Amino acid sequence: MDSSSASPAAAASSPAFAFSSPPPVGDPRSPFSRPPSSISRPSYLVETPSRPRAPSSSSSRTIYSDRFIPSRSGSNFSLFDLSLPPSASSSSSSDAGREDGSGGYAQPCLGLSSLGRIRALRRRPRPTDRQLRLPGEALLPPHPPQQFEDELPGFSHIHPRAPRKVPRSPYKVLDAPALQDDFYLNLVDWSSHNVLAVGLGNCVYLWNACSSKVTKLCDLGVDDSVCSVGWAQRGNHLAVGTNQGKVQIWDASRCRRIRTMESHRLRVGALAWSSSLLSSGSRDKIILQRDIRAQEDFVSKLTGHKSEVCGLKWSHDNRELASGGNDNRLFVWNQHSTQPVLKYSEHTAAVKAIAWSPHVHGLLASGGGTADRCIRFWNTVTNSHLSCIDTGSQVCNLVWSKNVNELVSTHGYSQNQIIVWRYPTMSKLATLTGHTYRVLYLAISPDGQTIVTGAGDETLRFWNVFPSPKSQNTGSDIGARSLGRSHIR
Repeated sequence: MDSSSASPAAAASSPAFAFSSPPPVGDPRSPFSRPPSSISRPSYLVETPSRPRAPSSSSSRTIYSDRFIPSRSGSNFSLFDLSLPPSASSSSSSDAGREDGSGGYAQPCLGLSSLGRIRALRRRPRPTDRQLRLPGEALLPPHPPQQFEDELPGFSHIHPRAPRKVPRSPYKVLDAPALQDDFYLNLVDWSSHNVLAVGLGNCVYLWNACSSKVTKLCDLGVDDSVCSVGWAQRGNHLAVGTNQGKVQIWDASRCRRIRTMESHRLRVGALAWSSSLLSSGSRDKIILQRDIRAQEDFVSKLTGHKSEVCGLKWSHDNRELASGGNDNRLFVWNQHSTQPVLKYSEHTAAVKAIAWSPHVHGLLASGGGTADRCIRFWNTVTNSHLSCIDTGSQVCNLVWSKNVNELVSTHGYSQNQIIVWRYPTMSKLATLTGHTYRVLYLAISPDGQTIVTGAGDETLRFWNVFPSPKSQNTGSDIGARSLGRSHIR
């Protein structure tokens, strides 16, 4: 509006902040065509009302106020370590009057030069610094304090996580005389009450991990021997499989035998619990399902294996039973089947090592013997073979960690080692050695941190291999309380 012809009423009715569209560049009324001297202050603020001027003899023209136009005098170029290029001072008068910055300093100010771009991105403004902005841009807040000097806004810095260190030596060693060197037996198991059961010859011994107390549970006599032990999920009852094909159920808290079940013709080398249902696998190629609440010795018979059954494991939801045999077969059964619902024949040696993942439903791991040496992974939901890794030696046992997505394998011929794997990459976290015979036996502590391994060298070795769960107190770690070497009997 022309200030020389505006009436007081018209001036009073005008809004306090007028956001009218500016005239095009080049128009004599445009503020972009005025020389720098006509702007008296840097314009960080919004548009202000026009001030009336006294009438003059010159032709009347509309006066426009500043609209977010940074002035050269009010710009802090030292903020981005930029300086006015020499071409700006020697530019033509038409360029010198352009406040949009195209007359010499727009290029470095926008970061179009490589040095200006790097410095502008790496610089983190201080709270007291004045910040430049272009017409129409919003004022950007300073970078949050957790970002780094070389970060771009919107990108977080990723810290590489250092690999977890696994102790290479056992923290405790127990002598276990008469621990058999037989691949097809399962003589060690760890209860949910933190009690270790070990079959030594014709006897079963209990070792309390909290007190280190050793208790002799039973003696089968000279005519029989222990071939397998298995704790019930609640930790009170222990099943003992014998060389004569019998299965005994013991109340460990009272050291009292509850019952003896027969029906197998040969030794019972594998046991697995599912609540009150006990599965037993035998050298007679049969798996018997036994309900310890029923009067009958067994409630169903599973047939399919062509040789000794040496591996048995129920899934964590108690819906599927996996069995491995000396016929190089891996079978999966459901709760009611008497024939396998899934059959896998990729292994080329006996399948004793079986483990269900506690993290992924239907993920099953299995390991083969000396002629196979492989760990294979299966999806029993889709009935698919996922992956295979050659370990280089006989796979005797597998167990998953319940705290992290890792698993442990124990090996026999020819390296007798223990390997901690990270799944699914199957990268080795640690290789543990110390046993001089095949590492045939493996169990994991109830807190999921410690494993115990047994071998034909008649020793039991305790290793801290897994981290503690985040929600659980690590005070239950028995490794800090019992060190050294002692006897289990």
